[in-house]
Amino acid sequence: MIRTTSYAGSKAPVEYFTRGVCKELQSRRVSVNNVAPGPMDTPFFYPQESPEAVEFHKSNGMGGRLTMVQDIAPIIRFLCTEGGWITGQTIFANGGYTTR
Repeated sequence: MIRTTSYAGSKAPVEYFTRGVCKELQSRRVSVNNVAPGPMDTPFFYPQESPEAVEFHKSNGMGGRLTMVQDIAPIIRFLCTEGGWITGQTIFANGGYTTR
């Protein structure tokens, strides 16, 4: 599972950049967050995964499915509007699927 380890390792720095940049932009009243959706049901996902891998990923999410764009869009909308006080956070919106 080197591929999984490499993928997870490449995401960790995003959390630290998010925390650092939020501090740098705090005086400008700019909030900085990131959303970690987990495997997403998009046309880009399926060609790179075997059918067994797709089923594995689905089995790790709530409802036995992958994250959909419709799951993430309202979170982004909230963060860009009423959620301005939230900053420096990684929001794991992945239906329970996580690499942490």
